[in-house]
Amino acid sequence: MKIIASILIAFVAQLSWTQDSISVLFIGNSYLSVNNLPQMAQDLTESLGDHMLMDNKMNGGFTFQSHSFDATTYDKIHSKPWNFVVLQGQSQEPSFPFEQVNQQTLPYAQQISDSVYASNQCSQVNYYMTWGRQVGDPQWDSINTFDKMNTRLRNAYLRIADSTNASVSPVGVAWKYVRDNYPSINLYAGDGSHPSLEGSYLAACTFYSSLFQKSCVGASYTAGLNPQTCAILQLVASSIVLDSIPTWKLVHHDSLFNASFVAGVNDYDVLFAATTSSPGNLVWDFGDGSQVGFGQNPTHTYTQGTYTVTLFASGACGMDTVQQQITVNTVALEDITTETPCFYQNENGEMVCQTKFFEVRNIEAINFSGQRIPSLQHFNSDGIITFVQNPDVFMIRIEFDNYLLIQRLH
Repeated sequence: MKIIASILIAFVAQLSWTQDSISVLFIGNSYLSVNNLPQMAQDLTESLGDHMLMDNKMNGGFTFQSHSFDATTYDKIHSKPWNFVVLQGQSQEPSFPFEQVNQQTLPYAQQISDSVYASNQCSQVNYYMTWGRQVGDPQWDSINTFDKMNTRLRNAYLRIADSTNASVSPVGVAWKYVRDNYPSINLYAGDGSHPSLEGSYLAACTFYSSLFQKSCVGASYTAGLNPQTCAILQLVASSIVLDSIPTWKLVHHDSLFNASFVAGVNDYDVLFAATTSSPGNLVWDFGDGSQVGFGQNPTHTYTQGTYTVTLFASGACGMDTVQQQITVNTVALEDITTETPCFYQNENGEMVCQTKFFEVRNIEAINFSGQRIPSLQHFNSDGIITFVQNPDVFMIRIEFDNYLLIQRLH
């Protein structure tokens, strides 16, 4: 059991070191450089007791294409294994017609993103979702008001993020909420496009909540603004981000590596099948006091009973721990009653399950790789389910109201 203790110590040590410390590279233009937004985000982070190692590349008027043609962009990306690389296009370009964005924006965003992932498999790309201009952009009817332009920017950044396996920091959505609900707070500079100090502060709060996935409410850093205004902007940014984390496709930097497993019971032997988001080391605590196991598909022999199995998984991008209870309760054919759901083989050699008096909630078939695949079965009026033979099915998993039945077929 010493191995398990060592793994747990390493796991806790890694969390304590990384959970409140990130490295971020900001790549953008004047929407970053006005009021030095990256520095504001770092100062806000430090005031909340967290740490942000930060660098930036800010060129006025640069588009995604401009950045993709600039060698300094790639020098910055490759300078260290960043947790996040934040990308921002020119303020109008994502709001332009769909085909124009497809030809002039998306390919270059993809090129930069690919470079980030090639530099470090554990880096994440995050897009700086900007906002519509104060009165919109008059050059095109579809963006000639703030709401129209803001909506197009929102949708475009989400589409770009989806196309490049990335996330967004929804500054533009927070911006709209402040405009709609706190109109006395002016987020714009005099040109009606760039951010005022309040606007940059709102963006900094949004970045903090997006990258750390934590509320920034209560931050002592105010950038010289009225504390009451800061409190409003902190609350808005935190709520917009944390209420819709799946929408913004945000993944915490400590959660990039994920593991799961299924178990197939055959008499007293249990075969486990683990699945991980990327290659990793797998260590098993079988829950019965025996020595630990290793690998993706270990087999373990139990005595009758219920056990808590723990999988400790680690990879290049982090660690994950998964627990599951399994029950080993071998039933002979002559002991089968209609009061207990169970598997057995009928006289035709078919695998069947007696489920009378039990309501079936879900049936899953699992292949040798631990992946769920379609399951074919027939429900009979007497409560017996007959499963169609399929050589690809490794195990069947049936969920009842208060009962879980797993049967290995091979």
